[in-house]
Amino acid sequence: MAEENTIYIGKKATMNYVLAVVSQLNSGCEGVCIKARGRAISRAVDVAEIVRNRFAQGLNYHDVKIATESLPGHDGTNANVSSIEIYLSK
Repeated sequence: MAEENTIYIGKKATMNYVLAVVSQLNSGCEGVCIKARGRAISRAVDVAEIVRNRFAQGLNYHDVKIATESLPGHDGTNANVSSIEIYLSK
């Protein structure tokens, strides 16, 4: 899936990301990828469910990928962080 069809979930309000996903779909994209790491994973799942249930009823989960990424911490050690990629398609 192309990079421009990817929504990265962070600390903003959930509805901001819902609006971003819906606007991607309304611009003619066949699918959208929602990516999140760490504590934002629950927000990513909320965004996917809100989009599917309220805004785009014909949308399906194409794929869901979970992984663990090793990121450098503040003290120089590596920290393992969970990540998720949710692919939605028409």
